[in-house]
Amino acid sequence: MGACRDGFEIRRGDSGYPRCVAELPQVPPVLYVRGDATVLDLPSLSIVGSRRASPYGSAICELAAGIAVESGIPVVSGGARGCDQVAGWATLNAGGRHIVVLGTGADVVYPSTAKALVDRVIETGGCVISIEPWGTPPQRWAFPKRNRVIAALSSATFVAEAGLPSGTFSTAEAANELGREVLAAPGSIFSPESRGSNYLIANGACCIADEEALEVAISRIYGTLRFCRKDARGYGGLKGNEQRALDMIVASPLRVDELASHLDIDGVSCLTLVSSLEIQGLAVRLPDGRISPSKSALHALTRLGHNG
Repeated sequence: MGACRDGFEIRRGDSGYPRCVAELPQVPPVLYVRGDATVLDLPSLSIVGSRRASPYGSAICELAAGIAVESGIPVVSGGARGCDQVAGWATLNAGGRHIVVLGTGADVVYPSTAKALVDRVIETGGCVISIEPWGTPPQRWAFPKRNRVIAALSSATFVAEAGLPSGTFSTAEAANELGREVLAAPGSIFSPESRGSNYLIANGACCIADEEALEVAISRIYGTLRFCRKDARGYGGLKGNEQRALDMIVASPLRVDELASHLDIDGVSCLTLVSSLEIQGLAVRLPDGRISPSKSALHALTRLGHNG
């Protein structure tokens, strides 16, 4: 084991080389590490997904990371924009330990938006690792190799949200090849952001349809129980078309004109209704103009068992 810069190197054959990574068909000769490497040998859950995470995908990442932490399991991600970073911050905010696998050198934070996350990971007893030498800049060919390490580190890989095609698939494929379990959250058949996740489920991934399903999967795979449950508190106070509108956009994000048509109201009334949901923090506008439930609304619906 050699030291370098503000990190150190673990070579294949060293006592600290994680056994799970050694199971890769092409074992990386060196791991470049910053932080506490002891977390690498703990059973962990990889959470991956779209870089363009929707509120739905972000809420799922936060839910999955919270359940993992409450089950005593570290979370692995790639530190990328979107689902990776959401899962990372959710893990840290819940008091858990996080492992970030970079496609660059372990001392080169990419994307730059991950810097605060990486710093916090190291401060809280997690670690940042790479199979690329110190100082390696981002290069496209390195990220599929990084994804194989993400899959190898964990007993299961959870796909929160993925389009089709999607880079997330290389992680899921690597997990399958290693005999690891792939878990995936389903989404609307009308949502482009969920086509990849639904495809994985159709081809054998374990379908995580609700919070309880993820608890059961983690208990089965890791032999551990979650130590607490959230209180069942909903958002409350919605009546008539507000409740109907929220139910509709939970099923699939809609444009204002589509929502107005479904509700059988005029466009001005629909804009007023949407504005009310936005003010209450229950709805947000996606970059393409569709109206989507917010993360807080989705979390509330999850706690209620949806429309409970």
